[in-house]
Amino acid sequence: MTSSRVMMGTLVPLESIHATSCSLPNIPLFEGDNVIGRNDLKITDKRVSRKHISLKASANDGIEVIVKNTNSSKREKRHSEERESSVSKRNKQILEDEALARDLQQAEDDSILEGSFEKKEALHNFRVSEEKISDTFRLMRVQGLPSWSNSNSVTIRDVIQGDVLVAILSNYMVDIDWLLSACPNLKKIPHVLVAHGESGASFDHLPKNKLGNWVFHKPPLPISYGTHHSKAMFLIYPTGIRIIVHTANLIHVDWNNKTQGLWMQDFPWKDASALTGNNRSPFENDLVDYLATLKIPELRVSLPSIGNVSINAAFFRKFDYSRAKVRLIASVPGYHNGSSLTKWGHMKLRSILESCKFSKEFSKSPLIYQFSSLGSLDEKWMNEFGSSLSAGKTDDGFPLGNGKPLVIFPTVEDVRCSLEGYAAGGAIPSPQKNVEKDFLRKYWARWKADHVGRCRAMPHIKTYTRYNGQDIAWFLLTSANLSKAAWGALQKNNTQLMIRSYELGVLFLPSMLLHESSFSCTSTSVVPTVSKSSSHVENPKAKLVSLCWNRERESNSSSEIVRLPIPYQLPPPTYTSEDIPWSWDRRYTKKDVYGQTWPNHV
Repeated sequence: MTSSRVMMGTLVPLESIHATSCSLPNIPLFEGDNVIGRNDLKITDKRVSRKHISLKASANDGIEVIVKNTNSSKREKRHSEERESSVSKRNKQILEDEALARDLQQAEDDSILEGSFEKKEALHNFRVSEEKISDTFRLMRVQGLPSWSNSNSVTIRDVIQGDVLVAILSNYMVDIDWLLSACPNLKKIPHVLVAHGESGASFDHLPKNKLGNWVFHKPPLPISYGTHHSKAMFLIYPTGIRIIVHTANLIHVDWNNKTQGLWMQDFPWKDASALTGNNRSPFENDLVDYLATLKIPELRVSLPSIGNVSINAAFFRKFDYSRAKVRLIASVPGYHNGSSLTKWGHMKLRSILESCKFSKEFSKSPLIYQFSSLGSLDEKWMNEFGSSLSAGKTDDGFPLGNGKPLVIFPTVEDVRCSLEGYAAGGAIPSPQKNVEKDFLRKYWARWKADHVGRCRAMPHIKTYTRYNGQDIAWFLLTSANLSKAAWGALQKNNTQLMIRSYELGVLFLPSMLLHESSFSCTSTSVVPTVSKSSSHVENPKAKLVSLCWNRERESNSSSEIVRLPIPYQLPPPTYTSEDIPWSWDRRYTKKDVYGQTWPNHV
């Protein structure tokens, strides 16, 4: 059975300070406690005991080394055994819980390898060509998982690459030390602006004085209890701009230990004639309107072949977004009414869906709300939110009708047995008073991600969708959790929408798939040409599906298929009577895979 512990490095035997040993094997080091001795080194020297060295490896604290004992004296051996006995009970518990975690991971792997053809091949067959990369999103790489589960996944180095002239990084939490180590290319970018949501001590730790070419900005928060929560990157190249919308904070655990999603598309510069016209795409207008609310400080920069420019919201009109494959769904804090009522939050999503037509199969079909933090909700708001996500019409013009929502959320056992143990619950900040409301019980559904190998990688990804079987009407990848602060709440007899926080997401619609786009800011094999605007006509042959969709079961196999790596099972299994949704302010005494309880006060 393969261990699911996270590998942190390798212990390499040396014959001298400059040369490694060829006669002794390298020894892998895993996160947590490692015990190394005579059996690992394959030598017979009696001075080396079977438990000679203990190494404790941590991503944050490095490696702590303790020489436990040698066999040179019986007295030292006896003292060592006494020390070991004092912690034997704890070590036994850790081993038992780690064995349980390995059993759970192995059970998931076995269900895929020995299960249906669809599950076995779902992720293996998910391959995205360069010209189709913006049609879908991708999952982020997770450490400690089998290689198959990271098929076609991405890291931060995969997206921040090439000759970037200006980078604008939008996020909530930012760890600059990790960011620079994870993506050294950032050090070469002449101008970097970070729009963040940090405050207090966290903000004080940002090394503002160490990075002379970096600018830090916290967007205004006019309403209390709001946050700047959007997660995006805007990378300006000599040939165009790369826009990335994703779900991870700029910190180590988010990019290595959790289930996350990322979408990106490159857009060329407009030609001179397009700059003076008024033919602006909905994507362009939504993007510029959103960036204007951030109040980012204006940057004066000199760009090759462009000259001196001011980087502000209006600057982003210089790029051609006519071939955008998604619609932007943003939230900005404020009291929105009049023409702004449908500009942000769930009312923006409602207005776009109302203008779309979908196959009759989605009439009254179910909805999925999947996120990592639950706000203080009531049934009235859930109905309001559900009405927005149920908007749209069938091909023959009838309303789709309200769909029954299911809320996918980790259970206590999911967190306890996760890759991080209870520590993963710190990034699922939902208090007991919000989670254990009676009316929510009918909505709960399990986080089941075996087809992508991520059952134990707790979700920080946020998604909302309408589906029928493995067919997808529409899909939203976003930073927005399920809360009034993120999505907004109607007030004043539904004439005003109040939003507290900044959020940003991308909406996938079948009608957007007709836009051909092969432009890339970084690939030399793609000629950077400016695309021509085309009318927005729905394509009846376009089809969004999950990874588990099987073409052989479809009577109409001529549709243009776009697979979305939705990381949870459809339909999701509902909670059983034993399942308890995770609350981060409850006490849990059953030990996790690292032998810890929650909260951990050590």
